[in-house]
Order: sequence, then structure tokens, then C-alpha cells
Amino acid sequence: MEIAVISGKGGTGKSSISSAFVSVAKSAVVVDCDVDASNLYLLFSPLCKEEEVFVSGSHAVVNNDKCTNCNTCIDLCRFDAISKIDGKIRISESACDGCYLCSRVCPVQAIKMIPADKSRMYAGTFRYGDMVYGRLAPGEENSGKMVNLLREKAKRYVEDYGYDTIILDGPPGIGCPVISTITGVDKVVVVTEPTLSGFLDMKRVIEVVCRFSVQISVIVNKYDLNPDICEQIDKWCDEMEIPVVAHLPFDVQIVEAMIAGKTIIEYNKDCEVSRLIENAYNTIYAF
Repeated sequence: MEIAVISGKGGTGKSSISSAFVSVAKSAVVVDCDVDASNLYLLFSPLCKEEEVFVSGSHAVVNNDKCTNCNTCIDLCRFDAISKIDGKIRISESACDGCYLCSRVCPVQAIKMIPADKSRMYAGTFRYGDMVYGRLAPGEENSGKMVNLLREKAKRYVEDYGYDTIILDGPPGIGCPVISTITGVDKVVVVTEPTLSGFLDMKRVIEVVCRFSVQISVIVNKYDLNPDICEQIDKWCDEMEIPVVAHLPFDVQIVEAMIAGKTIIEYNKDCEVSRLIENAYNTIYAF
């Protein structure tokens, strides 16, 4: 079974909840699908056993010995990636979109395209099983493609080692990596918070998820910070026939657990938040 934990916006506590799910599951393959800002490995500290280069595309480099400083590339670059510094053409690696235009229009063929190969994919063992994650280099693209490759690797671990659960810690928003995270999963858990932006972004991401044949559940984190908006979230979910499986209160122990390098279940399995998360996971798993 694949369970994807996503959120419409950042900062809702998605990773704290998905990591707690891992503690409840006790044996699982975990995939950190937020490849633009991967952080779950900081909590679980997996022992790396695989590292692969991920080629996200190409970027342009200039041979200044051949360049005649005609400025054609500067004039035509729509991404403002090319500039002249100290009388020489410079191409910003992070700003370059890899569109190949500059290399094609250069009259002396002083610009060539090289692979963007600074991103990495990792796999390793940790205290609850195996973990797969990636780190996309700044400015590099194809995060959705990387997520697909990570999920394929996770499925191979399931086949090789007999796991029955894959937990996907998804990225926020509704972009390509989110689509790659939820495509083909069994269940999606949307984590939100009782703020106006949290509510609106939750509705937006659920609208996307509804286009897939997948079971949806909602967890309202820090519900007691704004009971009025929490009530609006509950009412909207009820109208959409989407179950709200947990209302988690604000608890500073979640922060303390992260500082200690533990999930909230590991830090204090008897606290209210831990009990609610465990009940939510069991409800989602059985739903």
C-alpha cells in the first residue's frame, strides 16, 4: 500500500506527521518526494547504501577563447542568464533554462550545452526500514521526473525485501512533483492548518487530487489555534464527503522531538498528539 502525505502549502506540519506515520507503521519504505527541499533524512539519518547522479537537463557554457563578444546570445536570452562581466560573456548556471537557443545562434559556436548533473538520488537503511530521497541542485529542473525515479526504486525495495507499506512525504503545492507523488497511490492524506491560506490551499490541492482515483483523508494540524476556521474546514470536508481523520492540537513537544532527532511517537508515545496520529494512521490504513 502506498500512502502519500501532502499539503496545499508549506509549514503545515506534513513532514512531522508523515514521519510519525513511519513510527506507527514500524516497517516501511519511506520516500521523501520534496526533492527541492528534502529534509526527512535529517530526522531519520539513513545509512546511505546507494547514490546515483540525476541528470535534470542541460545548461550552457561559453568558451571565451572562441567568443567574439557579439552579444547575440545576451540579446536573445529570455531568462537573463547571460551577461557581460569584465568584457567577457558569462552564463549563470542557476538562471540558464537549458533551452539551447544561445548555442544555436552563436555565430562562432562558442557556446555548448553540457549535462546538468549536480543533483543526486540516495537510498539507505534506517531504524524502520529503507528510505529513498533525492536532492535537486539549485536551479535544476525535472523534479517530477526525479520523484518518479525515487518511487520506482521504492517499489523495487518492496519487491526485494517484502515490505507492505510505502509512505510518501510529498511536497507542498500542486506542481509537477505533487502530481508525480500522488499518481497511482492508494491513499492521499492532506495536512492543513486552521488559517485562511491553509484552508484555501487545502481546497486547491484536493481539487487536484479529486482528478485521480484515490481515497482522500484530511488532518487538521494545530486545530485549536483558530477554531472558527477549523469549523469551516470541517464543514467543507463534510460537504465534499472527505473524512477528517484527526484534529491535532498545538503541542510544543513536536518541535522538541525534531530537535532531539525523533518523531513525536518516539519522543512521547503517550501524549495526546501521538495517540491521535496513531489512531489516524490506523483509520487511514483500514479505510
